[in-house]
Amino acid sequence: MMDIAILLKPRWWAIANRRLNKRHTVQMLVLSSVGLVFWIVGYAISLRVLTHFQKAQDIGDLLAFKLLSIILITVFSLMIFSTILTSLSKLYLSRDLLLAHALPVPADHLFFARWIESTIDSAWMVILFTLPILLAYGRIYSAGPFYYVNMILVLSALCIIASAISALVVQASVWLAPASRLQSLFVILGFAAFIVLYIAFRLSRPERLVDPETFSSVLYYMEHLRAPSSRFLPSAWCYQSLRDALLSRPTGAMLNTGMAWSFAIFLTCINLLAAGPLYFKGYSRSQTASFTIFQTRDPLMNRLFAKHHSPFRGLFIKEVLCFFRDQTQWSQLFLIGALIIIYVYNYSVLPLEKAPIQTAYLQNLLSFLNMALAGFVLTAVTARFAFPAVSSEGPAFWIIRSSPASIKSYLWIKFFIYLLPMFILAEILIVATNLMLNVTPWMMALSVITIALLTPAILAMGIGLGAAYPDFNLENPAQAVTSFGGMTFMMLSSAVIGAVVILEAGPVYRLFMAGIRKLTLSPLQKIWLTCSFTLVVLICVMTVILSMRYGIQKLENRY
Repeated sequence: MMDIAILLKPRWWAIANRRLNKRHTVQMLVLSSVGLVFWIVGYAISLRVLTHFQKAQDIGDLLAFKLLSIILITVFSLMIFSTILTSLSKLYLSRDLLLAHALPVPADHLFFARWIESTIDSAWMVILFTLPILLAYGRIYSAGPFYYVNMILVLSALCIIASAISALVVQASVWLAPASRLQSLFVILGFAAFIVLYIAFRLSRPERLVDPETFSSVLYYMEHLRAPSSRFLPSAWCYQSLRDALLSRPTGAMLNTGMAWSFAIFLTCINLLAAGPLYFKGYSRSQTASFTIFQTRDPLMNRLFAKHHSPFRGLFIKEVLCFFRDQTQWSQLFLIGALIIIYVYNYSVLPLEKAPIQTAYLQNLLSFLNMALAGFVLTAVTARFAFPAVSSEGPAFWIIRSSPASIKSYLWIKFFIYLLPMFILAEILIVATNLMLNVTPWMMALSVITIALLTPAILAMGIGLGAAYPDFNLENPAQAVTSFGGMTFMMLSSAVIGAVVILEAGPVYRLFMAGIRKLTLSPLQKIWLTCSFTLVVLICVMTVILSMRYGIQKLENRY
């Protein structure tokens, strides 16, 4: 334990001895304020949903506890996916591992210290945003101090179990895979995580909670709500523990908490036993040359741009080749693919014909809200790929600065490289969901045009703010999303999406109601409609110009 404590000290010293200047203090205050706002909003929404469930006689508690089960299994799946990527980076790809392995410390001690760091890094945000939901449960059920203490113990056990499972998978995979295929392991693990997340979500079948007619009887419906997802899942033990604590059954809660912690300790011991023969051999293999799944050919790119002898040609070829060669981030594509598939599938199972609202009205309402949801999905994709695009240059950024290409050309090339795939993704998403909703042609056209305007605006904010707040010392580009610049980007992107939706909401409603009632718009309404859509175009265009200009100016002043 002394060795492990010494290995963890540099991380603690880096936090404790960090000198905060005025800029860092402002950034921390802004991020803390934003996090607090999201935390309060999450708590308020959870409280309102649970209060609504309590109004349903006989099945209110069943719905609330079924929702709790779904939340826990989703959190468990997300933590497994997150810790797989973090463990692979911390245990095998960190730059300081060369120094750490040269120290007179056993490999299993080093493994355990790095595993503790990866557990904390991958779980803290998931847990932080799960707490308001669980606190809302405690408020609704008037839980005592025992529930809140038990809640912390249960979440801690769930984090350790998820991290231990991920570490075992990573150790076994790196040890079995040939050394040259370590980079490709990201793709394999990402695909496996995608399958786990999708199956976990679909097994819960949340759409059945609002459709009792799919069950043969009311008793069968209530029995389905009462049944846990699986008695062998760690999330099921945590669910039973929290449920018993909410219902003032301390004995059952302590039993299930003890089961979760005993399994967490067991997996930790298995990891330590496996680290002896597996960890250092896997690390040694990771030091060899990487293997790429898709081989790129330089002559092909040269032929495509043979007539363009300019810095643009060199930068464009460099960006395309780096994308195909750096396959360490490709696993994120599978997670995004999983979220998109689930997103589209949920629209296909909506029971619109059973809704008390007129079907045509509900279809177009959901289509309008779908524009905002598609914008948020696009924001998530941009934050993962486009925002870290400048930071991913790393220490080699001096090559860009010493080249004849200007920072302006460099950032605009980044923008246009990501624009086409982002545009195709957004349009496919909006068209597919609208086809499932069977919306009117004019609503389809409005959605397609709006998302076409939002795509370059969101992408420009990602590129611009990524250039304004770069970090060339990142070991993993995913860490850039949680930085001050990443949080600022997501806030501003949400603000732009909200402004567009608000500006279009009133005119679209008037236009839709006029179509249903077969009325013509008054001249004032036509002017309102024209002004609103003109403002939407101006907001998107100005967002592109100002974001790119801000990023260019900040990056030029920095270097």
